Amino acid sequence: MTPEMVFEVAKQSVFVTILVAAPILGIALIVGLVISIFQAVTQIQEQTLVFVPKIIAVFAGLLLFGPWMLRHLLNFTQNILANLSQYAG
Repeated sequence: MTPEMVFEVAKQSVFVTILVAAPILGIALIVGLVISIFQAVTQIQEQTLVFVPKIIAVFAGLLLFGPWMLRHLLNFTQNILANLSQYAG
């Protein structure tokens, strides 16, 4: 396995990781920002107020984006396993 192949597999791994995590992280970011703005406007400084809506939003995002995320992970895994003979030497 050449260094170029190692670099390419690492690059693909990082790209797939970012691609799969982005929707859930984006949802959590947006919900957290909206709740923070709400807290600043109403001057409610309860720290636990953030967690319940964020958890609900993340679970809803997983239900919505889960099949898409799984499809990307399966395609990446199938690609790695199909080319395993090239990686092993």
